[in-house]
Amino acid sequence: MATFDPAVRIQKLRHFGEFGGVNPSITDSSTYTFLHGEDMFETFLGHTQGCFLYSRHWNPSNKYLADVLAAMEDTESAWVTASGMAAITCALLQLCNTGDHIVTSVTTYGGTFAFLKNYLKKFQIDVSFVNISNLESVDAAIQANTKVIYTESVTNPLLQVSDIPRLAEIAKRHGVKLMVDNTFTPMIMAPARLGADIVVYSMTKFINGKNDCVAGAICGTDQFINDLSNVNDGTAMLLGPVLDPLRSSSILKNIHTLHLRMQQHSKNAQYLAEKLETNGIPVNYPGLMSHPQHELHSRLMNSEFGYGGMLSIDAGTVKKANALMQKMQEHDVGYLAVSLGYFKTLFSCSGTSTSSEVPEDVKKEMGLSEGLIRFSIGLDNDIESSSEPILQICQTEGLVKKAKAQH
Repeated sequence: MATFDPAVRIQKLRHFGEFGGVNPSITDSSTYTFLHGEDMFETFLGHTQGCFLYSRHWNPSNKYLADVLAAMEDTESAWVTASGMAAITCALLQLCNTGDHIVTSVTTYGGTFAFLKNYLKKFQIDVSFVNISNLESVDAAIQANTKVIYTESVTNPLLQVSDIPRLAEIAKRHGVKLMVDNTFTPMIMAPARLGADIVVYSMTKFINGKNDCVAGAICGTDQFINDLSNVNDGTAMLLGPVLDPLRSSSILKNIHTLHLRMQQHSKNAQYLAEKLETNGIPVNYPGLMSHPQHELHSRLMNSEFGYGGMLSIDAGTVKKANALMQKMQEHDVGYLAVSLGYFKTLFSCSGTSTSSEVPEDVKKEMGLSEGLIRFSIGLDNDIESSSEPILQICQTEGLVKKAKAQH
């Protein structure tokens, strides 16, 4: 990891505009001209490099962004989509056919859980949900028809850390693919370098960083991306979740500040987590020694970018969580809103929002409290002052544990 710097890889790419602009020109065409019919045919078959056929297939703006993502992840290629869910669903459907099987973490984003649990049934694709931290249960869940192990680098919303190298060993031993959603930890984790075959993102979050668009990405081998975009049977090509070139161009510019933003998100989250813990407020954050997988995270991470911008506290009940969040918004701590990676702090009660698709019995089984509040910590330049209202509100709402209980 020490020899790989994703920010440097991005910085070294050179993309000039059509007329020499420092920003690449934005594609404003759905279709492209050819001088010869033979060239069109070869491009249609995917044999011609540097030529574009139709924007649902490839276009220059999306190719620029895909190249940057591949450089950041150290994969051979990448594909960009119109949402994070499009990236997840297209990648899984490209790998799996009727009668296949997937092993996945039971702790995962609610939309992903719903797709795996409810939607794939119509294709007779079976899914086993396991505790991804229990490697023995992952290994035991593999079947003869298993095609994919799916997990998140740091799971949503419980912040479990996936042991990607060990999961990769299990996957390779059984001849299956390991797919990792790295949305929470861009630059912090490099799943492909740790052994993952495919890396997916919701670029809506930290990568774009402005919550002004919805987008996704799939990073993998040349072969996998070519298969995804194949005009005859490529899932992404045929389902058509193409990212608008204007949005693609915007994300391309934003990604050049990602390293600075991740450092600040992590710095602020680390400070706040330590402050909360010191004051006896139960907090979950991978950067704390008290986190069950702190050592694992430390071993896998690119230390330059910290432990990420996500943390959580447990208010116990939905009613108390709602009261606490409303007060935090009133005191300008941030916004009561779903999503993450924004420059302002966002907070939501996961059980009734981003994990609402998960059945109540499964929530209890995985340990997801109804009062869990997930925080995406912003880019505050004065996190010390910003943290004071949080501490006061938590203390007022009775979230302080009994003296030294966490020790």
